[in-house]
Amino acid sequence: MTDYRNAPELKASLLGKTTEYKDNYDASLLYPIARKLNRDDLGIDEQHLPFKGEDLWTGYELSWLNNKGKPQVAVAEFLFPCQSPSIIESKSFKLYLNSFNQSRFESSESVREILTRDLSEAVKANVVVRLYGPDDVALFAATPLPGTCIDTLDIEVSDYDLQPQLLKTTDDAQVVEQTLYSHLLKSNCLITSQPDWASVVIRYKGPEIDHESLLRYVISFRSHNEFHEQCVERIFSDIMALAKPQELDVYARYTRRGGLDINPYRSTHNDHISFNVRINRQ
Repeated sequence: MTDYRNAPELKASLLGKTTEYKDNYDASLLYPIARKLNRDDLGIDEQHLPFKGEDLWTGYELSWLNNKGKPQVAVAEFLFPCQSPSIIESKSFKLYLNSFNQSRFESSESVREILTRDLSEAVKANVVVRLYGPDDVALFAATPLPGTCIDTLDIEVSDYDLQPQLLKTTDDAQVVEQTLYSHLLKSNCLITSQPDWASVVIRYKGPEIDHESLLRYVISFRSHNEFHEQCVERIFSDIMALAKPQELDVYARYTRRGGLDINPYRSTHNDHISFNVRINRQ
């Protein structure tokens, strides 16, 4: 498998490096990374993507000053289309958001417009930004994941390095519709090797996937180094290669780090997240 850490684009990123935090607005802090780095390894043609979808980021530490110098705070949602040529390197995103801290803005709407403009320019696609107040608690309540949890299966596990060949279909050729989920997805940051924890939902219509094999496959990401978006696209691609389902959705909810969580969604048929949920670990 390609070692993306040798890519020039990643060597120039801020991940794993000591940086100075700026607290005055600076859009130049944003560092885009081409999605193509991982998609080439998966054999994905960016001109004919095998999926639709988006990446939902939540920012919990957004603050700025109003015209009188009074601090304002908000929770932000950022929706990046999976068709965008680039993603934003997460540390640069955090540094960029921190740069709002001591800058004055006319209103929350002006902040939202600036965020929308800067992020859209960085990834070369239209990014949707929504801002919420700290009292909008109902919008961020933890909800159960849909479907059947496979974590209760009593299996022995010995593979903690990515093993796509663990995935199996059952002997029954009948087409089924299932929604399965696991809280046991763990991968590691591509650059720093810090652990990334997630719950993943897999909804499909096609030949039945053996549940034990799916759980072993999910667990095999445990020592794997890759960005969140790349892991979800790999899961999508591996399931498509194995079962060739008529429909497939893969959605991962990753726990936050540095005030940001990243939640990639890939689907054969939906442009937007069709079952948005929020786990209590977020």
